[in-house]
Amino acid sequence: MSDDATPVERPLAAIDIGTNSFHMVVARIGRGPGDGGGEFEVIAREKEMVRLGSASGDMKRLVPDAIDRGVQALARMARIAAIHDADVHAVATSAVREAENAEEFLSRARDEAGVEVEVISGVEEARLIHLGVLQAVPVFDRRLVLVDIGGGSTEILVGERGETLAVGSLKLGAIRLTRRFFRGDRLHPGAVDACRRNIRSVLAPMARDVERVGFEVAVVSSGTAEAVVAMALTARGDEPARTYNNASVTAAEIAAVVDELIAAETVEGRRRLPGMDAGRADIILAGALILDGVVRGLGIDEVVFSDYALREGALLDALARRRGANLHHLRDLRRRSVVALAASMDDEPEHSERTAGLALELFDATARWHGLDDEWRELLEAGALLANVGQAISHSEHHKHSYYLIRHSDRLAGFTDHEIELIALIARYHRKSAPKPKHTEFARLRPEDQEAVTVLAGILRVAIALDRSHAGPVEHLRVTSANGSGPLQILVTGRPGADLSLELHTGTERKDLLERVLGHRIDLVAT
Repeated sequence: MSDDATPVERPLAAIDIGTNSFHMVVARIGRGPGDGGGEFEVIAREKEMVRLGSASGDMKRLVPDAIDRGVQALARMARIAAIHDADVHAVATSAVREAENAEEFLSRARDEAGVEVEVISGVEEARLIHLGVLQAVPVFDRRLVLVDIGGGSTEILVGERGETLAVGSLKLGAIRLTRRFFRGDRLHPGAVDACRRNIRSVLAPMARDVERVGFEVAVVSSGTAEAVVAMALTARGDEPARTYNNASVTAAEIAAVVDELIAAETVEGRRRLPGMDAGRADIILAGALILDGVVRGLGIDEVVFSDYALREGALLDALARRRGANLHHLRDLRRRSVVALAASMDDEPEHSERTAGLALELFDATARWHGLDDEWRELLEAGALLANVGQAISHSEHHKHSYYLIRHSDRLAGFTDHEIELIALIARYHRKSAPKPKHTEFARLRPEDQEAVTVLAGILRVAIALDRSHAGPVEHLRVTSANGSGPLQILVTGRPGADLSLELHTGTERKDLLERVLGHRIDLVAT
């Protein structure tokens, strides 16, 4: 190998665990321009229609048969990835994030298929789809509205030059609305009108956000969009194509497809329509109505189809995380979303910023004792910045309100669902009761995550105490130990003329949890 040869990276496999289908793309990684960028060459694609979200009702549970199908599909995909010696990165969307028994699927995926699955929020799903679409459709420099219609949800995003201007995840999905409005084989009178009213109602808030920022071009992705585009192009007289990437169809052509689907009246009738994807015949009417409703509601004249979507976005995201060099952009995105949420709900963001800074200082100063890495450091900062958002509801029990607001926020971009849960718990335990196994959310964590959350809660409690006056009297701190095994001293340096007595007193009162998790007595000393 020559001195300037680039080492070969292992291939990556990204799996999109959707409500209707599982998709996997396996890619060989090239070294592209930029320090963390890269190009990829697809070497394998797999798709299975699993119908993971096939339960009746509003997708609150994954039924046993669906879990079995999902785990078996993941096992097959993992074997294919192994043939190519590829690292696997799997993300799950609406069906899993809404299911009360999601942990059953996640644990079986881990134990039986050997696949660790990350559950992502709707906003994170939209961000990753956007990332994937930008690799397939030349719209980076134009303001686009992106619409991705899945089985359980529809993601809508307005973006420009890779930045997100508006985003929403709506409970409008081809399977969800089929289960609600089109359960039988034959179309019932009034079902289409009822479905359209529901779509308009759910879409209305997002439509206002899109109107506020505007857009130049509309891009659609997903199997539903591809099926409708294929039918529209067939109606034009076009021949079937291997890919419809970058194909354009008008709003009028989409409406004509919907009319054709309605006229067919039965699932079997729809299955025989020209250009129809037979495997989608039972859910295509609901999916097409969503697309038609979004096009009408957002005032779209024409859409461009993207063959790339979540799986490619997840692949690129996994590549950035692996290389690390480009993680600063992801971390900037994540921190901006945390700061924006804090600014909208925290009456004293300056206090939260100070305590976050002190928490990071204390994290770094005690690293030899807790052994946590930089990923946990980032989650600590997020938990510290958001610890007081619950005061927007009530001061009493505001730590619990903070947990709820963080956990259910749709503003935290770049984080997985699991990471959001960890941030919410760090914030929840910044005061009052320490983490306990009887607390349901804490008990659901893996033991190593329970330990880390407890450490970070202990750090955050002391950091908050060191700004008890909300006046910023502490300039910096450091930690010493006489022999590495005896008591720890937190040496607190005050700003010139500052009175640290309240901070030291409160810190001493709130150090118990940190003492327990670090296994050392702690003394706070002014310097």
